[in-house]
Amino acid sequence: MPRICEVIVTTIDQAGRPHLAPLGLIEEGEKWIIAPFLPSTTHDNLAATSLAIANYTDDPRIFAGLVTGRRDWPLMSIPTSPVPRLAGALAHAELQVFQVEQHAERPRFHCKIAGKQQHAPFQGFNRAANAILECAILLTRLHILPREKIDREIAYLSIAVKKTAGPGEEEAWSWLMQKRDAFYEPK
Repeated sequence: MPRICEVIVTTIDQAGRPHLAPLGLIEEGEKWIIAPFLPSTTHDNLAATSLAIANYTDDPRIFAGLVTGRRDWPLMSIPTSPVPRLAGALAHAELQVFQVEQHAERPRFHCKIAGKQQHAPFQGFNRAANAILECAILLTRLHILPREKIDREIAYLSIAVKKTAGPGEEEAWSWLMQKRDAFYEPK
């Protein structure tokens, strides 16, 4: 199995409008593969510009926020790319697509790393933050996983949140629970 790193990917469309998406990048030696599901804005932007920024962040609110429709996260321009980076990123990598593998559900954009920059130190792991990341990924699969599995995994993940969360993690968890509840609400 390949190593997958969960990041926030920034892309831009041809007009320069940025788009943020939480994605698992697939490690391939010194390169990364971005494999967005179709249809997606990330796919369309990569196809149009061949550029992306991988934002490395330990703020679980950003992952939870993007999964729950909270898209307004501060961005910063960088001198070496037209694609902005996430202001709250600990580091970022500038990615340039050099090959595309077409696929009906999930094309693969093979990217070389054009540059890397460190912005802030990593302060350590937090179990609540990791649980929020796992829950955010889980909630992107609400439409394909049985409710029993969703409920069982959320119950387990909630233990880490209850034991180790700070205010930011509590806020992110509440967003995720609102999304779950809204999905299962009678229509």
